[in-house]
Amino acid sequence: MSDQQKTRKDFPLLQRRINGKPLIYFDNAATSQKPQKVIDAVSGFYQNHNANIHRGIHTLAEEATDIYENVRNQVAKYINANSPEEVIFVRNTTEALNLVAYSFGRPSVLKKDEIVTTIMEHHSNFLPWRELALENGAALKAIDIDNGGRLMIKTGENKNEDTKNKKGRIFNHGTKIIALTQASNVLGTVNPIKEILSSVPPYTLNAGSSPRTQSRGYPLVVVDGAQAVPHLRVNVRELGCDFYAFSGHKMFAPMGAGVLWGRREILELMPPFLFGGGMIKNVSLAGAEYAEVPAKFEAGTPSVADVAGLGAAIEYLEEIGYEEIANCELSNCELLLGELQKIPEVTIYGPKTTKDRVATISFNVRDIHPHDVAQFLNDNYGIAVRAGQHCAGPLHERLGIPASVRASLAFYNTEGEIRVFLTAIKDLIRVFK
Repeated sequence: MSDQQKTRKDFPLLQRRINGKPLIYFDNAATSQKPQKVIDAVSGFYQNHNANIHRGIHTLAEEATDIYENVRNQVAKYINANSPEEVIFVRNTTEALNLVAYSFGRPSVLKKDEIVTTIMEHHSNFLPWRELALENGAALKAIDIDNGGRLMIKTGENKNEDTKNKKGRIFNHGTKIIALTQASNVLGTVNPIKEILSSVPPYTLNAGSSPRTQSRGYPLVVVDGAQAVPHLRVNVRELGCDFYAFSGHKMFAPMGAGVLWGRREILELMPPFLFGGGMIKNVSLAGAEYAEVPAKFEAGTPSVADVAGLGAAIEYLEEIGYEEIANCELSNCELLLGELQKIPEVTIYGPKTTKDRVATISFNVRDIHPHDVAQFLNDNYGIAVRAGQHCAGPLHERLGIPASVRASLAFYNTEGEIRVFLTAIKDLIRVFK
């Protein structure tokens, strides 16, 4: 980046030292660090505007409501939604995907229907569909990957019979839901969503009052964007999906603010996910009338301060510019990928080039447990990485490994940090040998 050292000063936590060493934070796929602008937005809300929203007519309540709804407008513009009403605030991607599985999936997926996902999914986009399939008697199928960590989506390409019908197609007439990630949190692979969905006609609605009344038409498409939004500019209308979910905390916003975008005409047919205050128009002993979208899906008091922080994070990213961010991250990713491949003891999982990938690299070091790698890097070099299955058990089973080490970069990471990381890996190998 043109002035990366200045940018790094925007992030207070990056100034820390770990075991006497400058912190090198390579765990951005788990959560990103927060710029001062975001921290100020959160503290500023509590210091100056703290009140509940959509309930009071006093000044603080109106200010808090304005902050909350203004961020909804920001998010809608940021992802190119048709309208702010299509943006639902949740806590995180996990809650967003469970909302869709519960409110759309439970009433619409029938026995012998199928749900198609992929082998590279985070548990958040796998377990809700697995449970739904078990509960409703549907089939759950997972698209496989090739040796380069890319989805096998072409006709006849997939060798796993569980992921295609007899004609070799990934999706068929019985497919009710397609749920896939835009970017893998382990492999770094960016999936070609538009290409995958090019043969899937848009989900069409019939007259009716709930998803259960819809015919066995075209499948509903749900995209997990948690690992894509921090790195890519997302346009939900261009992707061709029906739902898109992401978390604020992975895109430099606070923990506690996430987003579910959905096509309004589908949201309007879905029953509420949670019940309580704020999601009703009228309620009596005789019955209840629920609020319009999006309020219908936002029961209870939300984390308004975290939503304010999400708005500040969007402003911050737009100030830097996505082209600048992408160039920095991919340049560093190219360096790290290339140098790791020169170390014989290192095995990398996923694409070996920066084409169609984000700067998340998972690997193992021969004969050294991933947890030992992570502990050594932290204790001796102040480097934070993730070790384990990264909430992607089926993928690690497919790769034939119990766990892996993940180094995930953000635009504030530097070439110098990567050089230290590479030195640390070589030192690790020397010490353990």
